Amino acid sequence: METAIFIIIAVVAAAGGYVAALAISRRNASSRANVIIEEANREAEVIKEKKILKAKEEEMKILGDAERSANQRLQKVQAAEARAKQREIQLNQLQNETNRRKKELDTQKGNLDNREQLLETRRQEVDHLHRQVTEELERISGLSADEAKEKLVESLKDEAKTAAAGYINDIMDDARISANKEAKRIVIQSIQRVATETAVENSVTVFHIDNDEIKGRIIGREGRNIRALEAATGIEIIVDDTPEAIVLSGFDPVRREIARLALHQLVVDGRIHPARIEEVVAKVRKQVEEEIVETGKRTAIDLGIHGLHPELIRMVGKMKYRSSYGQNLLQHSRETANLCAIMASELGLNPKKARRAGLLHDIGKVPDDEPELPHALFGMKLAEKFKEKPEICNAIGAHHDEVEMTSLLAPIVQVCDAISGARPGARREIVEAYIKRLNDLEQLAMSYPGVVKTYAIQAGRELRVIVGADKITDEETEKLSAEIAKKIQDELTYPGQVKITVIRETRAISFAK
Repeated sequence: METAIFIIIAVVAAAGGYVAALAISRRNASSRANVIIEEANREAEVIKEKKILKAKEEEMKILGDAERSANQRLQKVQAAEARAKQREIQLNQLQNETNRRKKELDTQKGNLDNREQLLETRRQEVDHLHRQVTEELERISGLSADEAKEKLVESLKDEAKTAAAGYINDIMDDARISANKEAKRIVIQSIQRVATETAVENSVTVFHIDNDEIKGRIIGREGRNIRALEAATGIEIIVDDTPEAIVLSGFDPVRREIARLALHQLVVDGRIHPARIEEVVAKVRKQVEEEIVETGKRTAIDLGIHGLHPELIRMVGKMKYRSSYGQNLLQHSRETANLCAIMASELGLNPKKARRAGLLHDIGKVPDDEPELPHALFGMKLAEKFKEKPEICNAIGAHHDEVEMTSLLAPIVQVCDAISGARPGARREIVEAYIKRLNDLEQLAMSYPGVVKTYAIQAGRELRVIVGADKITDEETEKLSAEIAKKIQDELTYPGQVKITVIRETRAISFAK
């Protein structure tokens, strides 16, 4: 029992201690809460004050900006008012000045009206005096004013005609003397300032070789290589005892150049047979065509001539391989062009046009076909075809007087062409006649049907005619040879005799792929 009582007492004591502790804890918690609340209130007051200060600062800033903006606008308005006042003052001054000038003009107008009236009065007085003087002169001379005027005019006309005739005669005499002197001076200066070359044209080219063993390879078995080369190029190849040299003979410089280049490539390559020969000759012929175009372009650039049609450039390059009476045609044209430019400059004309006309004046000598027109007319038609200017076309056509001269370029080109061709050593008549005879031989044979190519070789003593195998039979070749021989006898003049060789060849070509 006692033990239970002690236990109850202990429990009660413990419970009282717990309650007391709980009460103390509550009091402490309440105290801390009050402290936290007070601190939170103080912080809230501080934040509130800061926000209020910041708001006031922003308010002050906005007010300051507004005040500055208002001041600026006020200044602008004041400046605009000042400018308006200034303009108003200027307008008033201008109006006053205008009124003053108007008054001055009115005054001057009045003065001019008075002077005009005075002048009219005096004019009337002068007219009256003039009529009186005229009447008095008519009474004294017994002639009317119109009759006296006619007589005076007639006498003045007679005196003027006499004086003018004498003056014109003096001028014409002086002009003849000075013109002859000036013309001689211009011609002499032009000739002195242009380099010239002598005629060096020939009809053979010597091809040099390293040793005579190559001659046998060029001839080939039974002469087939040399025959193929002659047939492909139209040039006679002379292989004789001349050491280390082969002679290429032909009147056409283009053919000789093609034969020379083809022979050079064949010798260097070492493969010499008919098929290879034809391939190389075709390639070289194309190469020479490209060289002709390049020569034309280089000539135009050297002379400062621009805008030439490509076909005209090709014809200019082709002149390199043609000659006129032994004179190289390209050199002659370049020389004529330079002479024309110098002479045109001396006469105050356009030197570029003159140089252009001088270069193109002989393009009619290098056609792709054989025209029936003289070379000057044919050259003019070519120039017109390729859109050259009318004065240049006329200069080309008139340099041998085939057409009427319509510009000053025409006589200049004619004179310079004569200077270039007539100077000592410029031309040889024999070569030109020889080339013309060979051309006539080839053209005569080409006029027959079935003829593909014709070549005049051995200085015109042999004519080789190549015919199509599908167009002419073997029997007809003999007949064709006789007909050509008879026509040559009847129509052409030539020394010695001409051998006509007609070649008919059949080829079969296949390719292994």
